Amino acid sequence: MIKYAKISPEMLKVELFSDFSRRQEVKRCWRSEGGRWVVKDIAFIDDWDSGDHRRVLRQLTEVLQGGGAVWGAFENGSMKGFASVSGRLIGSRGQYAVLEELHVSEDRRRQGIGRKLFGLAADSARELGAEKLYISTMSAVESQDFYISMGCAEALEPDPWHVAKEPCDVQREYVL
Repeated sequence: MIKYAKISPEMLKVELFSDFSRRQEVKRCWRSEGGRWVVKDIAFIDDWDSGDHRRVLRQLTEVLQGGGAVWGAFENGSMKGFASVSGRLIGSRGQYAVLEELHVSEDRRRQGIGRKLFGLAADSARELGAEKLYISTMSAVESQDFYISMGCAEALEPDPWHVAKEPCDVQREYVL
C-alpha cells in the first residue's frame, strides 16, 4: 500500500534513496527538427548513483527553503516516488510554478504513483497562485507519453533558463 505525504527538511537524508531506483533504459527520444517533433533512435541508460542522490537532496532542500513543496510516495516506510514544485513563479506574468522533479522507482512504475504525485504537485502549484505547471522533461518517448496522458501540452512560453540548462528536454505546461 502506497502512502503519500509531504517530505519535510528533516527527512532529506541520503537514506531516503536506499530503496529507490531511478534507472530508466531509454531507446527513443523526441527531437525538434525544423520546427517539427520527430522520434529518433537515441539509446542510453539513465541511472542515479550516490552523487546524484546528494545532488537531488540539495535541490529538494532548496525547493523547501524557497517555499515550495516536496511530496513522497512511501511503501512500508521506503520512498518509491517523489515530486517537487518550486515556490518561485516564473513566466512573463508569473503564471508558472515549476515541477522541479517527478520520479517513480523502477520497481513501482505503471502503478499510478506518478499520476498521484503529479496531482499533488498540481495542487501545490495552485496553492502558490500559479495558473500553470511548467515542466522541463526528458525527451524519452515514455516520459513524453506520461506527460501527454496527464494533459500537458508544449509550453507556450518556453523558459530560457530551462532550455539552456537541458537543450534536449521538451518544455511542457499543464493548465491548473
